[in-house]
Amino acid sequence: MPSNAATLTELLIRERPALLRRVQRILGGDSGAEDVIQAVWFKARGIDNQQSIDNPRAYLYRLAINLATDHGRESTRRNRLLAEHYLWEEDEVSTEEQVMAQDELQRVLDAAGHLPEPTRSIFRLNRLQGLTQAEIARRLGVSVTTVENHVRSALARLAWAREGR
Repeated sequence: MPSNAATLTELLIRERPALLRRVQRILGGDSGAEDVIQAVWFKARGIDNQQSIDNPRAYLYRLAINLATDHGRESTRRNRLLAEHYLWEEDEVSTEEQVMAQDELQRVLDAAGHLPEPTRSIFRLNRLQGLTQAEIARRLGVSVTTVENHVRSALARLAWAREGR
């Protein structure tokens, strides 16, 4: 019986044109689509055999859709930050805006310091050390879903803190 990684890789090779079109539709063009497909390949290669995948094609498409959505969000966030940066360069930042930005940063840092374990450790491994969720799951002996849930929880708490809730 072939491994999950081998099955998904073979399927990715066969389905690549259709997956690429799907990702391009999600992203609204070619920008980043190839990067997403490459990320799908990396993720597919890292899938272990602990659980059987009943529908590899559906799994592969869901993986591509999720990564494309994440890529689109990250691209939007990056563009917004760049736009804010250029706006701030043109205009002098008021003392009030500086204080508000420092306050926002402090709230996020405080919230990050108060994340419960193991959420804090998992978030640090993922976002600060750059480990993939699969690598963290293997390291900690938990499922990838558990890691995903902890990262999602950490991001939600930090977003609330950023907004001052």
